[in-house]
Formats: sequence, C-alpha cells, structure tokens
Amino acid sequence: MSRILIAGSENIISAGAKIIIEARGYQLLFFQTLSKAVSQVLDDPPDLLILEKNFAVDGEQDLIKTVKSSLQKTNIPILLVVDEEQICGLDWTVYPVDDLLIRPLSPEVILTRIQLAEARLQRVFDNNPLSKLPGNTSILRAIQNTLEKIESYGVCYVDIDNFKPYNDRYGFSQGDDIILMVSRILVNVVDELARENSFVGHVGGDDYVFIVREDKVETVCRKIMANFEMVRNMFLSSEDLAAGCYVEKDRQGRETTYGLLSLSIAVVISDAQKYEHAAEIAAIASQVKHYVKKKSGSNYMIDRRGKN
Repeated sequence: MSRILIAGSENIISAGAKIIIEARGYQLLFFQTLSKAVSQVLDDPPDLLILEKNFAVDGEQDLIKTVKSSLQKTNIPILLVVDEEQICGLDWTVYPVDDLLIRPLSPEVILTRIQLAEARLQRVFDNNPLSKLPGNTSILRAIQNTLEKIESYGVCYVDIDNFKPYNDRYGFSQGDDIILMVSRILVNVVDELARENSFVGHVGGDDYVFIVREDKVETVCRKIMANFEMVRNMFLSSEDLAAGCYVEKDRQGRETTYGLLSLSIAVVISDAQKYEHAAEIAAIASQVKHYVKKKSGSNYMIDRRGKN
C-alpha cells in the first residue's frame, strides 16, 4: 500500500475524494502543521507528498527540503496544490516539485496524477529492490555532483567480507538479512552523524556507497564498523563465534577456512582538479578496496592521492 502524506489545510482534499483514493489502495496521512509533517518525513518517509502552497507561510519549502534529503527514499514525488493564478511566476528552484494539482481538485484528477507520478517513478527509479536504497544510476549522479562541489567529500565504497561463503553456509534468506542489516546501519549512522549533503546507495549484492563531507569520514566509518560488530553476532552460530572462523568447501571442492563477516570500506576524497568523472573515483576505490580487504576484521582505508 502506497502511503501519501498530505500537508495542507483541513479541506485540501474532499471527503469524497478521500474515499475514492483510499478505495484504490492508498493510505492517506493528513497533516495541518509543518512541524508534524516534517517529523513524519524524518521518522517514516511516505511514498508520495501532496503539498498545498503557502499552507505554512512559505514554510513548505522546509518540508520540500526534508523530503529531498531523505536517505531512505531519495526520489519521493511531490505534487504541489495551487490555484490557477499561482502558477505564473513559480520559481522551480524554490519549489523543486514533480507535478501540479490545480484547484478545484476532482477525485479523478488527483488519482490520475498520483498514478502518473508512480508510473514516472518506476521508469526512472533505480532503487535496489531489496534494500530500497538508490542504485547505480543515482550513485553515479551523486558522485558526479560531489565532484562539482567546492567542498571535499569522501566517496566511501563498502564491501561485506566473506559474504559468499556466509551465503553458502547459512542460506540466501539469512544472507538477505545481512544485506538489509548493513543497509540500515549505513543509513542510520550517516543520518545521525553527517546528514547534510550526504548520500547512501546500494550498488548491488554486498556492495554499497556512501558520501559524506571529508571531515566526517573517519567518524562515520568508525561508527559504522562499531555498529556492525555489535549486531553481526546475532547472525552467526555460537559454534562459529567460538571458533572465530568456519570451514567451507570452495568452488573446486577444497575445504577452506573463512573468517567471520566483516566490513571493508575504501574511501576516495573528491577532488575536481584530479578527477573529472565518477568512473575515475570508482577505479581508485577498487584499488583501495583490494588493499583494505587483505586486513583481518573490519577496516577502512582513505586514499588522498587526489588532494593537492
């Protein structure tokens, strides 16, 4: 069921329209104050936002910024409700919305616009189907945007060590649980320590990318690894924990000893004078990851060769 946050006056959507929209399987969440709407987005982001212009004396711009900065759902569609005379002169940099709903609002038009927003999102949205984090297209865009900024950022590639043998030993279902666990840790830590202008994405499988300001990199990396170590043991048997490793057969059928799950984080510091494209960042990160994965346990390594 798609959840739609509706921020505006009490009668922004008629009772009849509400019945029709909910009958089509949507859950409507009504908020008449900016603070409560912002809290909802921060605590549990909706799938779509319908926002009435000027309902909070220009405060709706703060709500839009909050929605656009959501790490869990970076592409939430925003539909702006306006009167016809309000259309002219709208500054789309101030109101980076996806569509307009022009009063008077009929149930049919509202429902059509909602469905259109969902269809558009499905065409362009590349979120990972398991973690729901932004995928490769969004990751490349985020890295490229980082290279265009004056401030330095750390582009951090995360890999779960020994994940394939873990999958073979514990099963794919529990492997998916590990992927989700790491996703939540990344989002929660970045959200807690480095929310501003940050990004978290899921390349696929056991590979992730997060981007934070350079001065936050080490703090975030340490907290991610600490949180992972605290939670990881819940997904390992007491036998493997006691041994500190486990033995599985490799692809050639030979018995091989594997270490327990850990994280390797390869960090490249952005530098527009050194790097021109996201692919260059990815290539350096691959080199760094090769070295950091040779270490035992969870580790991070920062490459600063791009810095002048």
